[in-house]
Amino acid sequence: MTQSHNHKMPALFLGHGSPMNAIEENEFTKSWELLGKSIPQPKAILSISAHWETTGSRVTAMESPRTIHDFGNFPKALFDIQYPAKGDPALAARIQSIVKESGVTLDHQWGLDHGSWGVLIKMYPDAHIPVLQLSLDKGLKPKDHYALGRELKPLRNDGILILGSGNIVHNLGQIASDPKVEPADWAVEFDESIKQFLIKGNHPGILNFESLGESARLSAPTPEHLLPLIYIIALQDKEERVTFPIERIVLKSISMRAVMIS
Repeated sequence: MTQSHNHKMPALFLGHGSPMNAIEENEFTKSWELLGKSIPQPKAILSISAHWETTGSRVTAMESPRTIHDFGNFPKALFDIQYPAKGDPALAARIQSIVKESGVTLDHQWGLDHGSWGVLIKMYPDAHIPVLQLSLDKGLKPKDHYALGRELKPLRNDGILILGSGNIVHNLGQIASDPKVEPADWAVEFDESIKQFLIKGNHPGILNFESLGESARLSAPTPEHLLPLIYIIALQDKEERVTFPIERIVLKSISMRAVMIS
């Protein structure tokens, strides 16, 4: 693993899928593990998870964020997991200072939900890197989330890994119990449309994802799992390329696509 805090960090979006990935080994968790070993070691991580929606933007600012088990009907082994990463109050204060447009409040209550620790436990199992979490302000439109993301860009030059965690296609109402079921046509269409926007650097296309019609309505019936991707594309500089460490749709209606900007 490369250690260089002067290196511009990549920006990363991971389709996190089921909480069970935290205790299973599969093609996705192996990819997350490989990413943790192949990118420069971060000084700290700022995670933007689909699972923390608030009124107003908030960033965790405690010394030791708690591990939140924000799910039900899963095995005890999943609830037993602790991810004891430290926080970074000084970094939280810096984030508050650089986000001038919409503003960010320091939060001392939340912690790390499974959108964060569920992937980080595979990338950095030793929990040795400080982790902060940024909430999704329910009052913002996609363009406003994008603007907030742009204000976070300086962090990349200081060894901070900004990680978005959600799913480009996320429809639990259409999910299939049989893993052999083929992806829905609308899920494939939407996932591919977003991929092409990413390849072409067409950020407005992603911000206006609802204009994709029925495939968007079914793939993102609520926006919170797609919004973390908007923060990640906001961090992209013109010369940077987009790669896809993971490209797969599971259980008919969940895209596990991973997106790296570097």
